[in-house]
Amino acid sequence: MNPFQPADVLGGHHVQDLDGALAAVSDAFARLPADAACVPTPLGPLPVRLGAVAAALDAGIHAWDIAVATGQDLPLEQELAEGLWAAADQLVDRLRDPFGVFAPALQQVRGGDRAHTLPAFVGRDPYWRPAA
Repeated sequence: MNPFQPADVLGGHHVQDLDGALAAVSDAFARLPADAACVPTPLGPLPVRLGAVAAALDAGIHAWDIAVATGQDLPLEQELAEGLWAAADQLVDRLRDPFGVFAPALQQVRGGDRAHTLPAFVGRDPYWRPAA
């Protein structure tokens, strides 16, 4: 079973579904012992900091998807993208092929700051905008 394609299906209450998922993640981190070295993930145990940044990477990229698809400004500021890069650099290639979580990285990206290279690294065109 692919842990990134769960068998359960979202219902018609997207806000409640998201709230439930976020609460479950928050509760899982809150239950960790203060001296925990690792956190369980679908990839196996990861150091706590990397696991937390991986969750933030997932949220940040999906926030980017939603913002861009709805015509909003790019939500990834340089500082946030820099902070997420450590998780992306260590995890994206481990997820890309075996689980199909990310599209192939885009190689040609203008403006080499992380706010543009991070979406490109996970297969998003940082300059894509919806048709008017």
